[in-house]
Amino acid sequence: MAALDSRASGKMGVRAVVYYTTTTVIAVIIGIVMVLIIHPGRGSRDEFSSKQSIEQVSPADAFLDLIRNMFPPNLVQACTQQFRTQYGKRVVTVKVDVNGTGNESELSYEEAIPVLGTVNGINALGLVVFSMSFGLIIGSMKEQGQPLRDFFDCLNEAIMRLVAIIMWYAPVGILFLIAGKIVEMEDLSVMGGQLGMYTVTVIIGLLIHGVVVLPALYFLVTRKNPFVFIGGLLQALVTALGTSSSSATLPITFKCLEENNGVDKRVTRFVLPVGATINMDGTALYEALAAIFIAQVNEMDLNFGQILTISITATAASIGAAGIPQAGLVTMVIVLTSVGLPTDDITLIIAVDWLLDRLRTTTNVLGDSIGAGIVEHLSRHELATVDTELGNCVLAENQEKKTPYKLISQNNDDRLPDSETKM
Repeated sequence: MAALDSRASGKMGVRAVVYYTTTTVIAVIIGIVMVLIIHPGRGSRDEFSSKQSIEQVSPADAFLDLIRNMFPPNLVQACTQQFRTQYGKRVVTVKVDVNGTGNESELSYEEAIPVLGTVNGINALGLVVFSMSFGLIIGSMKEQGQPLRDFFDCLNEAIMRLVAIIMWYAPVGILFLIAGKIVEMEDLSVMGGQLGMYTVTVIIGLLIHGVVVLPALYFLVTRKNPFVFIGGLLQALVTALGTSSSSATLPITFKCLEENNGVDKRVTRFVLPVGATINMDGTALYEALAAIFIAQVNEMDLNFGQILTISITATAASIGAAGIPQAGLVTMVIVLTSVGLPTDDITLIIAVDWLLDRLRTTTNVLGDSIGAGIVEHLSRHELATVDTELGNCVLAENQEKKTPYKLISQNNDDRLPDSETKM
């Protein structure tokens, strides 16, 4: 951000937001079409395993948490925790006069009270907002901010070299992450029946979005081969599959885009952190598809208005989802509540969510990366202009350094008086 002026960063931000919105809406449409065509919810509820508990959340609180996370009071805390509204219980006792006889009876009931709490996980949105503001201020300081820019460039290079070393051990770690999840499954037979059809439906939708839609968008905008671009991202995609977190994959994504695909780091450092927080194509597709699947399991027929409501709320809920494992299950409550579906039925799909979460995270990372390539192509003229202006500034500074001092001409007024010279 420090290497860009406000005009260039503003245009880049608009293009990124348009791309995010377009791909998320397309993903939701694909999810709805696939679940309506395949109809995986046909059958009996008896096929599902025992229910598990899941946290309930209010739609209003979820969006307020998003705003709170944008402005963290402590940057160190934002690296490890993020805000999330939690709910405490309060017993309310009401005294009631029975029929005006003076006999009072007490009625007690419990009510949920929202309490501001924190959960483990990096607050990427808050760090992005601070970094963007800090970078714009450094950029506006020109020469005065150059030492700070050099410091962060050096720090970034050191971190990238550290990541390059870690990447050699990544395949082993990813192997054990996935193997551990398979071992944790109590019954592998749950992958059959309705859940098996649901899993296949989600996978087909993600494949259509990741292999057809996103490459087609990249080709239409840049007129370049999208699969060569995707080939440079393989290490980031495999890491996303293993970690199930787009935020944790960010360092690898930076390295793949900048070194393998040659994307300008001014674009990647602006687009990718924002995309890892709000651009959740795979999550949006999954939430829309899962909501209609739950309706099919409950033998509920959804009209066009309800499907439209699901599409809108799935788009909004995916923006509010955190870049951490299984964050989509929490925001699923918002989608189900919007059309009156039972929120407890989210537990029906938990058995296979560990696998689908990894696949949709991979789709999210792919969407963010292709977005960086598209934004760089559309912003190439602004970047070239900034480079030209920066080059002129450096040239002027070098010319000034070549003449560190100037000759000062002396006027007649500066000469000593004749009386003093004669002495």
